Amino acid sequence: MELAFWLCVCWVFYAFAGYPLVVFLLARVINRPVCKKEIFPRVTVVIAAHNEAQHIVATVNNKLAQDYPADRLNVIVVSDESDDGTDRLVGGLGSPRVMLLRQSPRQGKTSALNLALPMADGEVIVFADANSLYAADAIRQLVCNFADPEVGYVSGRMVYRVAKPGSVADGCSVYMRLENRLRQQETRLGSIVGVDGGIDAIRRELYQPMNADQLPDFVLPLLVRQQGYRVVYEPAARLIEDALTQTGAEFRMRVRVTLRALWALSDLRSLFNPVRYGLFSWQLLSHKLLRYTAFLPLIAMLPLNVLLTGEGLVYQAALVGQAVFYMLAVTAVGRLSVGAWRALPHYFLLLNAASAKAMWKFLRRQKQVIWQPRVGA
Repeated sequence: MELAFWLCVCWVFYAFAGYPLVVFLLARVINRPVCKKEIFPRVTVVIAAHNEAQHIVATVNNKLAQDYPADRLNVIVVSDESDDGTDRLVGGLGSPRVMLLRQSPRQGKTSALNLALPMADGEVIVFADANSLYAADAIRQLVCNFADPEVGYVSGRMVYRVAKPGSVADGCSVYMRLENRLRQQETRLGSIVGVDGGIDAIRRELYQPMNADQLPDFVLPLLVRQQGYRVVYEPAARLIEDALTQTGAEFRMRVRVTLRALWALSDLRSLFNPVRYGLFSWQLLSHKLLRYTAFLPLIAMLPLNVLLTGEGLVYQAALVGQAVFYMLAVTAVGRLSVGAWRALPHYFLLLNAASAKAMWKFLRRQKQVIWQPRVGA
């Protein structure tokens, strides 16, 4: 019983703290810099949109106004059977640099990207969300990484704007800051294993059509790594997006993302071969698989700890620690503001609860192709 308890502790600690620490230490020894240089290949920005009339004009104009040669950048908007005027608004922009495609019946984001890519003439394809606003130099910062011939995919930095403080928004903001720091260190090792789908770019020739149920933000970088290219993080390429403020909305989004990621890990399980993919296999196992399954030791830790309280002060202190942690998580629910770092326990439990539900769906062979657009409230 004691062994089981400590194995659970080690699993959770390693997945969320031990792995980042090891990466940080390894990055001091292994440092593969990206050879950046200002270059101006032709860029096509692809935006998949379903009922995004509220945001689409500002999003497209934001891309057209980028600090990048106008004659080297165009935009493709794929309307996924929108019925709220999204198509009319995009067509009304009247710009020769904007192409509107309509996907009908509704088939989801992945099918929309597959539809757009044959129409794209860019050497570099940038994927943007329909409600995302880039910093003025974001695309230029992404593209400069492709001066390095080893780089096949680049992800920028998601900056969550907390318009309405709360346990979910604050926790998400802190979690993403920690994730971004980890990606900086993973880049030094060679490649990152997770990207922000709202601000990422790929060499056009490396794009491979995906199944409709596959998560492009996760599958495409893995396919690029499978082809022998690096996937890197560019912190100077910034995307501003509103953080979700409602626990239910964030939970549903996390379930969807995790479910599709689990299917991706299953489809591309060959990447777990360390003989062929070296450090990247260890990164994928540690950063993704062990995190997505960390709810298993979390479920076991508390009852095991209760049964072991008579075995000494260490177990009694551990039980108190767990009780305090869960109390902080529960008391943060519904609070307007608990402080960014105090919101982490709540967000941590939300992530793991979402992973548990996603795993249940995965084991039942369920898949999710379409969903309602992510909103910031």
